Amino acid sequence: MREYASAPTLPRCTEVGAPGKNVAGARVRWIMTTLADRTIAVLRASHDAVAALVPDLSDEQLRGPSGAAEWPLAQVLSHLGSGAEISIASLAATVDGNPVPAQEFNQQVWDRWNAMTPEEQAAGFVEYDERLVAAYEALTAEQREALRFDFGFLPEPLPLAATAGMRANESVLHSWDVRVALDPDAALAEGAAEVLAEHLAGDLSFLLGFTAKADALAAPATVEIKGRDLGIVIADKVSLSTAVTGPTATFVGPLEAVIRLVAGRLTAAHTPEEVQVEGALSLDDLRRVFPGY
Repeated sequence: MREYASAPTLPRCTEVGAPGKNVAGARVRWIMTTLADRTIAVLRASHDAVAALVPDLSDEQLRGPSGAAEWPLAQVLSHLGSGAEISIASLAATVDGNPVPAQEFNQQVWDRWNAMTPEEQAAGFVEYDERLVAAYEALTAEQREALRFDFGFLPEPLPLAATAGMRANESVLHSWDVRVALDPDAALAEGAAEVLAEHLAGDLSFLLGFTAKADALAAPATVEIKGRDLGIVIADKVSLSTAVTGPTATFVGPLEAVIRLVAGRLTAAHTPEEVQVEGALSLDDLRRVFPGY
């Protein structure tokens, strides 16, 4: 992992969300921020986009399919809501200098949410996700820099930026699962994709180790992302890298499509027309590497 204690993240100007019919996060915020600040802004935009949809969801829509193959729409909202409740407890404990709650606490939360009706799950998502985002927003600059989260399954504690990044990864992708059920042309906000790419090429690189299947290809491959200092490296493990050499294929398309690809959400039905893969691999080859979750 990168060492955060030696030097603070340099602030830079970024666009968090862009207006548009099919893109989550209609507000544009050009501000100088750290990675933690940008991640929290992504969480806010993602929450607002989905929370605005919830009041108008019908019973049929709540019980109908989502972008997550095995979950109805209400179950996606339940997953986000229960995760928000667990994250609130972890954040409060860490701020107070206490260990994060044990697995037993998490299981109790999941059991309670699983017992809710779809309508209760949807309303609960709005309440708890708002509380979580507000708790992140209330952190001081010093807290955003200094807090470290020990989850027990990683070799060292994660900084606040990476912890919020894990939540943003879930929030942005599962919010797409909700929105695509209502609009088949839904896309990720490009600003959110930028932040997730920064995380996945940095402290959250281990996430692809959990979800990607390097053995889906017969030989190692390196896929450059056209127009960006970013690529997908498929070898003994799979990673996003900002130092790509000797590419064997080129991905042509928006960054949001790259993020959906590595999350298993760039299916044929939801792939922009401009997306192409040139070289030794096909898009279907890459879809096998990233089956989704």
